[in-house]
Amino acid sequence: MLALQVGITVLMALACFAIDSRAALAALVGGGAMSFGSALSAWISFGHGVIGAGEVLGRMLLGMAVKWLVVISGLYLVMAVWKLPAWPALVAVALAAVAILMTSKQGVMARKNA
Repeated sequence: MLALQVGITVLMALACFAIDSRAALAALVGGGAMSFGSALSAWISFGHGVIGAGEVLGRMLLGMAVKWLVVISGLYLVMAVWKLPAWPALVAVALAAVAILMTSKQGVMARKNA
């Protein structure tokens, strides 16, 4: 999942590099924030061994909150602090989010066919 997010982010940055280097940087930061947030969310949610269901639910909710905090912070840096173009960062975040959905659906379909 993470490799697909990073790959899509790099492809988006390369496509934006044809327009402008600032657009490419914005795409890298936006997609990178989503990728890093997803990795951090997975580590918070599942990186602590076998635990009870209630604690798993709490960790998953915390992981999701941390992920979106990282994404919003990355977008804030792109738009407000560094004054980079907003649309490449937003598109990169959206494409990285679609990558999560694609890998989730593939996992469900693989389990149904097994």
